[in-house]
Amino acid sequence: MTGSPRCVALTGATGFVGRHVLACLLAAGHRVRALVRDAGQLEVADAKLHVVQGDLFEPDAVKKLVDGADAVVHLVGIIMENRRRGQTFDRVHTLATQRLLAAAGHAAVTRWIHMSALGARPGAASRYHQTKWQAEQAVAASGLAHTIFRPSVIHGPDGEFMQMVKGFWCHRWPPFVPYFGSERTAGRLQPVWVQDVARCFTDALTRDRSVGETYPVGGPDVFTWPGFYRACQRQMPQARHKPVVGLPLWYVKMIAGKPGVPFNRDQVIMSQEDSVCQMSKVQDHFGLELAAFEPTLARYVHEI
Repeated sequence: MTGSPRCVALTGATGFVGRHVLACLLAAGHRVRALVRDAGQLEVADAKLHVVQGDLFEPDAVKKLVDGADAVVHLVGIIMENRRRGQTFDRVHTLATQRLLAAAGHAAVTRWIHMSALGARPGAASRYHQTKWQAEQAVAASGLAHTIFRPSVIHGPDGEFMQMVKGFWCHRWPPFVPYFGSERTAGRLQPVWVQDVARCFTDALTRDRSVGETYPVGGPDVFTWPGFYRACQRQMPQARHKPVVGLPLWYVKMIAGKPGVPFNRDQVIMSQEDSVCQMSKVQDHFGLELAAFEPTLARYVHEI
């Protein structure tokens, strides 16, 4: 399989990371089948792309996705649960992965590239990380030749995260830039550029060295949350002068997940943990130099 274009079954193609992975796969010459709930969300004109309409809990759609595919690139994940729509961490991260693995096994798929998260581990404090870990375990037990990536915070101009950050700095409201906890208690982050992540997922398909490996992925810069926001301010020409304020943990835990509140308890928990890693393994195995945060942000800031 090394070096040859193949048929890749892709999930999460309409998401932030998925859009970049899809473009990278097509540019590398792969044929892509993308599973999407709404075909109209995927505005990509390429003869190598075939859209399968449906979701991971529709057996017929999943069968169409994987039949005849050489590899699966599985990106689907959520950061916020929506129980009314059946979107829980257990269902989306763990159960959907298990079902897709079973279908891939029946279809004789031989390669699996998986999106996890830095912090996924047994005994994690958050359900997000617990279910990401459970999905990893299912992948490892599947018998498929697999590669798992665990990114830190992923940044890029079309991502909701950087759009939120720009809103904090460039809009009148809120009058300060918030984070959870204090500079002493809040965790550190290691933002990684979305294009680097997309390249890793694509290159893993043709690098035998990556089979059976799990890669933590973070950029070369490590920030505290206040330090990260100040770095963003320096690169945003329209940024207003505002203080960066830590919100008391007792307060944000009390309101997390309530109607109208744009964050949940898991996000509060994870914000107090470090999301940092060593870069040497992924850089060595994939022969790339991960992009520094501020110079990369300076190049795309006007696209946010």
